[in-house]
Amino acid sequence: PVWGRPEQQDYRARIRGTLLGAALGDALGAPLDAAGGEAFWADGPGELLTVPGGGRAGTVTAHTQLALFTTEGLIRAQVRRDTGAWHPPTDLHAAYRRWYATQHEWGPDERRTADGWLAREEWLYARRAPDRDSLVALGDASPGTLDRPRNPRALSLAPATRSTPLGLLSGWDPALVLQLALECAVQTHGHPLTRLTAGAHALLVHALTRGAGPEDAVRDALPLLARHPGHEPVTGALAAALDAVRAGTPGRARAAALLGDGSPAHALALALWAAAVAPDVRTGLLLAVGHGPHSAARGALAGALLGAAHGDTALPPDWLPALEGRASLLALAEDFALEMTQGPALHAPDRAALAWLERYPREL
Repeated sequence: PVWGRPEQQDYRARIRGTLLGAALGDALGAPLDAAGGEAFWADGPGELLTVPGGGRAGTVTAHTQLALFTTEGLIRAQVRRDTGAWHPPTDLHAAYRRWYATQHEWGPDERRTADGWLAREEWLYARRAPDRDSLVALGDASPGTLDRPRNPRALSLAPATRSTPLGLLSGWDPALVLQLALECAVQTHGHPLTRLTAGAHALLVHALTRGAGPEDAVRDALPLLARHPGHEPVTGALAAALDAVRAGTPGRARAAALLGDGSPAHALALALWAAAVAPDVRTGLLLAVGHGPHSAARGALAGALLGAAHGDTALPPDWLPALEGRASLLALAEDFALEMTQGPALHAPDRAALAWLERYPREL
C-alpha cells in the first residue's frame, strides 16, 4: 500500500484498536472463566473484575501474552530479513519460545540481550491460564509443521487468539495471511478445526483492517478456507454467524445456538456475530463473553474484530485505565506500525537505527 499521512493514521488506529480491543475482551471474560462460567458480573455488566488469583482488575491471560509475542515476532521477522533470512514461521516460533520462558522463569534475564525488550517486561512472567498443549509443544525447540503438526487431536482457541496480529499485515495478500496462520497454528495444535479457525480469524481481522465490513470479510474468507480439507465446520459456522446478524436483534437464544457445542469454530462465530450485531464495542464485548465457557478467548476474538473495524477511539474509555499491560500494548502497536510503514528508514542490510536493533535484535 501507499502510506500517505491519512492512511498511516488510520492504520495505526486500527492496530491499536485490535491489540487493545483483544486485551479488553480477554480481561472482561477471564473472571467468568475463573468462576467456571457460572457467574456474571458481580459489580454490574462490563466491569473489569479482579481475576481470582490475578490480584487486580483488568488482568489479562495467556491469550494476550501470546498475541504480544506474535506481534513482536512479526517485527523481528522483518528486521531479520536484512540478513537474507525470510521465514516468518521460524521467527514466530522463536517468539513463542520466548513466551514459554516467561512461564518457567522467575523473571527477565538481563544477560540475554538477544531476547529484545518484550521478554524483559516483568508483568509477562505471571502464569495466566496458559493452554497446556501450547506449553507442551513449545517445550520442544523444534516446531510442529503442516506435515508433522503438534497435538493433532487437540481442540483449542489458543492458536486463534494469538493469530490476531497476523491479520494486521494489511499489505499482504489474504492467501498468504491464511498460510502463515496455518503454519503458526500447527506449531502447537494440528487439529484441522483448530488451525482453520485460527486462519479464519486472521483473515477476518485482515479484511476489517483494510476497511471491509463483516459480511464482505466473511464472503472473501470462505473460498480461501474452502481450499483446505476439513473446512466445512469453520465455513459453516461463519455463514451461520452472518445469518444470525441478518436475523436482527441479538438475544441469548441466538447466541446459544451459534455457540453450539463450543468448538473453536462456533466460538469464533459467536465472536463475529457479537462484533457485527452490536451497536458499540462495549455491547459487542459483553455479548461475546456472556455465554458458556472460554469467555476470555471469545472476548479476545471479538475485541480484535471490533478494534480492527473501528479503531482505538471506539474502545470504552473507562475500561482502558485498568487494563494490565496497556503501556506495553501501546508501545508494541506503535512499533508494529512503524515497522510496517517505515521499515526501510529504520534498518537495512548495511545500516540500522541502533535503538531499534536493541529492541528487536536480528538474532533468533
